[in-house]
Amino acid sequence: MTHLDRSSDTDTTAAAHRASDAAALARRDFLTWVGASSLLALAAPGCALGPSGPRRAADAMNVGQLELAARAKLDHDAWLYLAGGADDERTVARNVEAFREIGIRARRLVDVSSVDTSVELFGVTHRTPILLCPVGFQQLFHREAEVVSARAAAARRHGMILSSVSNRSVGEVARTGVSPLWFQLYPTTDRRITQGLLQRAEDAGCEVVVLTVDAPVLGNRERQHTKLADMLAMGDLPLGNYEGFGEIENEFDPTMTWDMVDWLHDHCDMRVVLKGVVTAEDAELAVARGADGLVVSNHGGRQEESDRATIECLPEVVAAVDGAMPVLLDSGVRRGTDIFKALALGADAVCVGRPYIWGLAGFGQPGVEHALDLLDAELVRIMRLAGVTRIADIDAGFVTG
Repeated sequence: MTHLDRSSDTDTTAAAHRASDAAALARRDFLTWVGASSLLALAAPGCALGPSGPRRAADAMNVGQLELAARAKLDHDAWLYLAGGADDERTVARNVEAFREIGIRARRLVDVSSVDTSVELFGVTHRTPILLCPVGFQQLFHREAEVVSARAAAARRHGMILSSVSNRSVGEVARTGVSPLWFQLYPTTDRRITQGLLQRAEDAGCEVVVLTVDAPVLGNRERQHTKLADMLAMGDLPLGNYEGFGEIENEFDPTMTWDMVDWLHDHCDMRVVLKGVVTAEDAELAVARGADGLVVSNHGGRQEESDRATIECLPEVVAAVDGAMPVLLDSGVRRGTDIFKALALGADAVCVGRPYIWGLAGFGQPGVEHALDLLDAELVRIMRLAGVTRIADIDAGFVTG
């Protein structure tokens, strides 16, 4: 064999080794990518994350993986109550889909070593713009109900809005130390009971009442079975805030008008926030009638089938308010990027509902805490990647669509 022949053999061998190394590197990169993606939700049993979701709250890489764990642990009726919506549930889906249609315009070469996520609402500084939505009947998801969610919120320094149809009373929830604690109100047709609810909220230290205005009647929730009504009738689901008031004829009030804002100001000392405003016309009326704040909300798609996501409603409401009062948003928030987009379009804060309940149902207090940690971390990450260090500096220039 000539020297040339031996050299050719050596080159061929080296090339083969390089190809083998490249293939190994490609496989490693692919496995790393898979390991960091939501495909982990399809991992085989025995892994930290299997078809039923993570085994521990801390193993979840996003709130969607907590949803898997909640679905696996809840009974069928409890899951339908949590996941269901009005009519064909298009609005439930639209709330999530609409966020994906908004792009983020990231800026570069900004010092983002320090990020401040604090916001001020009604003179109170919140560590984060993420609040816990009012979600009723949390005993369906954990035996200690709202107390567990409140403990998690207190531990992670998040504000919480307690539902008037909570299983645990506002006084009991307040004793967990959660702060700030706001009280969501469904006004019954019996104003004596309504006034009693307000008094109990004030006695518990609440400084804000959140009046739900999108529920003159219950939405058409076809997937919600009658088990909930049966449990209420049998006393298996206590209503802690209504104890001692006797029989409640109707927790909703179809006769309610804008005069209710005046009535609330006359009968309590709390700030009055209206939850469920989705149009400029109603936002203007809220300002004119003396409301103190708004939550752009469609009840998570559980009331009217509007086919409008709250993030689509937000800009017109913000424009109509024109800085006169804080504007919050809920429904469809699943990622820190969603929160960033809502803040960019004018929301002063964002409320989350189903994501923390997934954590509650799957893992109790550690699950709620981890859901909040994930959203907090995702918000800080996208702020850094987009080149902004303060919530106040996030504006419409950071988004498209």
